Amino acid sequence: MRDNASSVPTLLVTGSRGQVGFELRRSLASLGNVIALDRSVCDLMRPDSIREVVRKVKPDVIVNPAAYTAVDAAENDAETAHAINGVAPGVLADEARALGSLLVHYSTDYVFDGRKDGAYVESDAVNPQSVYGKSKLAGERAIAASGATAIVLRTCWVAGAHGSNFAKTMLRLGRERDTLRVIADQYGAPTTAALIADVTAQIVARHWLHGDRTEFASGVYHLAAAGETSWHGYATEVLQFAAAHGVELKVEPTRIEAIATTEYPLPAPRPANSRLDTHKLRQTFGIHLPDWRDGVHHLLEQILP
Repeated sequence: MRDNASSVPTLLVTGSRGQVGFELRRSLASLGNVIALDRSVCDLMRPDSIREVVRKVKPDVIVNPAAYTAVDAAENDAETAHAINGVAPGVLADEARALGSLLVHYSTDYVFDGRKDGAYVESDAVNPQSVYGKSKLAGERAIAASGATAIVLRTCWVAGAHGSNFAKTMLRLGRERDTLRVIADQYGAPTTAALIADVTAQIVARHWLHGDRTEFASGVYHLAAAGETSWHGYATEVLQFAAAHGVELKVEPTRIEAIATTEYPLPAPRPANSRLDTHKLRQTFGIHLPDWRDGVHHLLEQILP
């Protein structure tokens, strides 16, 4: 185990240009020396590149938000998805184990088939239905097999002020179109990149950098905002908030048409149930998770004109 009592911790963040990576640069800044890298410096398609970077930086913590997230494109690009989402996390985990460092990695509700009644707990059987989901599950398993000290945070419906996401798309379409049709039979909790980054920082600071590392609770945890909604409910909340804050919309928020998944076919199947039970995370790390509306409102306050 590395002793950093007398030195400033180093935290390595991959995928620095992504939604979560962008927020991690903010949330981790007070914890030590943050080295945030994008694909041009740390290419997850190239294991040798990953090893070279980690061995040069020698971080106390590796945080890996980088991922292949083009869910539909992955159906025809399984090799790339598996390399980034399945192989690279294992390489990072091997390097973390060799250094005695902590790895924080992010996974997804897509590892489940979405057929369960009620929220998924960490011990529920996995059964991914898409290439993306299968590649993310492979990453989870590679980390577990490495023997590294690692936290895997499964999350869902991520949106951030930086980057493209559902909330921004709804705002744009609400300004452009007279009608909107949004899926109403898929359920989850919109979870902001800021919340994910803040929870990560709490875990890293309290339980790794300033805690008893021999007692650190490695494993898989579910991280999502409290409450639940459908994509239709999410879209309605976004446009109602925008309208209340002076945004001119062509579509009336209360008149968004609710449709079934079958009416909007996509290459990759989506889980009908993306609800994640967060009890384990909250109990283990003493973390409060706010209602999904709070996060969405804060996000909108940042991006509305």
